[in-house]
Amino acid sequence: MKRSLISLAMATFALGIAEFGMMGILGDVASGLNVSVTRAGHLISAYSLGVAVGAPLLLVFRRLPLKRLMLMLASVIFIGNLLAAVSAGYGMLLAARFISGLPHGAFFGAGAIVCSRIASEGEGARAVAVMVGGMTLANLFGVPFVTFFSNLLNWRFAFAIVALMGLLALGAMSLWLPRMAPLPDSGLKGQFRFLRSRGPWLIYAGVFFGQASVYCWFSYVDPIMTEVTGFSAGAMTWVMMLAGAGMVMGNALSGKLADRYGAARVSGLIALALVFVMTGVYFAAHLKVLSLVLMTVATAGLFGIGGPLQYLIVRYAKGGEMLGGAGIQIAFNVSNAVSAMIGGAAIHAGLGLASPALIGVPFAGIGALALFLLVRSEKSKKDA
Repeated sequence: MKRSLISLAMATFALGIAEFGMMGILGDVASGLNVSVTRAGHLISAYSLGVAVGAPLLLVFRRLPLKRLMLMLASVIFIGNLLAAVSAGYGMLLAARFISGLPHGAFFGAGAIVCSRIASEGEGARAVAVMVGGMTLANLFGVPFVTFFSNLLNWRFAFAIVALMGLLALGAMSLWLPRMAPLPDSGLKGQFRFLRSRGPWLIYAGVFFGQASVYCWFSYVDPIMTEVTGFSAGAMTWVMMLAGAGMVMGNALSGKLADRYGAARVSGLIALALVFVMTGVYFAAHLKVLSLVLMTVATAGLFGIGGPLQYLIVRYAKGGEMLGGAGIQIAFNVSNAVSAMIGGAAIHAGLGLASPALIGVPFAGIGALALFLLVRSEKSKKDA
């Protein structure tokens, strides 16, 4: 495996902990800052807002050489999380979380272009899977690790670890990333020109609805697994690690298959499979073993859809590749937020704790339809 790809994965490992680790330490942060859990929850929203704001900011830096851009983004990962670790109060932590989110979408957007340049012939999707793999490993090992030690020691530990990983990634990229020329500048208007065709919108729809199909349910996996399936609260650590293992396997396998059979086709088939998987998750919610198996398959599908499409968008966003790649992360984060709200509304309406899984079924179907329309469009162009 190329060291340059490993350096990118180190940064996404840090981003994965920064994004998902907050859920595991929310109560400790609330107690430490003497605020309500609801108010502490705004720290999660602040990060997502940073992602949404930071992605379009790539337009300002589009003329930078790619290596310099990636180093700048890694520096912001380090600085933002260092500020979070030493925050003097809630306001400072809220600002630090916003800063920490700024490089997230931008890093994946620019990183997908870097991967396409340094990958061996015919292995572009696999190279992106290596980069995204850092985030899946963060869910498997990083988040449980920082959650455990933050609960044991202090919540600031989590942000200090992310800052350290950001610094290590910065050093690794400075050593291992080759020098790369900036992308040809198509002008400010040219950055948005790719949005005139339907291909990118079908990709974004595949990401949005494909991710929503799982996140409707996964946002409430803790209460579902404890109150419906019957696992103890103490067992949730290894249950979540199993979910993380599914993410790792799904991301790695889809990357290999996408290079062989096409990114849109592979992601579309995964979205279609989630129609049946999420139906099974709902009806098997009371069965421990089957629930664990289906959970692992569902989280594999979660990252199996996104990775290939992060690679594919670069081809469909000519002239606006960075913005196109960052748009995947915007779609991903907006999908997470919206699907969590919809899943919560279903529970609040009295449909049952397991109901978000069933709500996710039509989302998977819509995501699959969008991606199969893209496959059909690609085939029509080849036949023309």
